[in-house]
Amino acid sequence: MARTLKDVKPGETVTIVKFHHSGDVDLRRHLLGMGFVKGTKIHVKKVAALGDPIEMTIRGYDVCLRKEEAENIEVI
Repeated sequence: MARTLKDVKPGETVTIVKFHHSGDVDLRRHLLGMGFVKGTKIHVKKVAALGDPIEMTIRGYDVCLRKEEAENIEVI
């Protein structure tokens, strides 16, 4: 099974591999517009107590995603 952004632990840096096709098309467009593109590095800063949301740094700025959004982004 592929590893998704939802599975990344705080302190880890990962690289985006692809988006899963089962995700929301509008959400995918929104994330692409924010810089979530293949090959981009993401550093996970914090994960809330129940795992939602996930705070990360991408392209020099901080962003938070919900688990349901993060599980559509495959990383290595």
